[in-house]
Amino acid sequence: MSEAFPRHVLCVLGSGLDLSEMERIAAGFGGFVLDREYSEAEHDPRMPEAFKASMAAASFDEADWDAVESHDTVGYLLSAPMMRSLAFDTSRRLLAVTAALLRSGAVAVKNESSGIAHGLDRWLALADRAADVTDEGLAGALVAAWVKRPIYDGQVLYSCGMHLLGAPEVEIEVGEEHPTEDRLLELVAHLDALAIYLLTDPRAEEIEDGAGFRMAEDAPRWGLRTGTCDRYDEDDLFFNPYGYVRLTHA
Repeated sequence: MSEAFPRHVLCVLGSGLDLSEMERIAAGFGGFVLDREYSEAEHDPRMPEAFKASMAAASFDEADWDAVESHDTVGYLLSAPMMRSLAFDTSRRLLAVTAALLRSGAVAVKNESSGIAHGLDRWLALADRAADVTDEGLAGALVAAWVKRPIYDGQVLYSCGMHLLGAPEVEIEVGEEHPTEDRLLELVAHLDALAIYLLTDPRAEEIEDGAGFRMAEDAPRWGLRTGTCDRYDEDDLFFNPYGYVRLTHA
């Protein structure tokens, strides 16, 4: 296993939000610092395209896009490099930070470490959901918040961001023909079920190639295959030192 430690890099756009205030809010949750080198109290014209590339369209409304266009501050918040045992709780706390910032003048947020963004209402709903649940419910909220999915490479649907929760990425074989919209929703449900299993079931630590996985007792059986992360270099923010677990046709 790689010795790389994942870390969150959170891009926060503000309108009238002072960088020092951003830093103060984040510090109140412990363990997060403002990257003074790259944060700037000025508009960055690259941001609309950057948010489009981060699946923002899935939850952005017109007000969200207007906010990105009109921002006047760009702050980058950093977590410390995360040991595996600390990643889940760090991600839980950072979701609370995100909500606090959005309630204090921030207008848009995306995660540079997984390439995902949500609209303001979606971020707040996810943070509220995470604050009210535990176990599988909390795992589901954090997967929804921080894990970009599905990404299609022509053969496989896969995720990016599970490393921020201390787990392997999740993948599923689909073949060369891009799935229909209904089939895509079904496949994403499989990815999410596998992700939650990896985060909450102690048996996930002992997965071996060829093991079986079912969505339910009477559901079709999938095979499991594990591997190392070869999509990104070790110094890439997207790199997952825990590799991947792929659902294959049994």
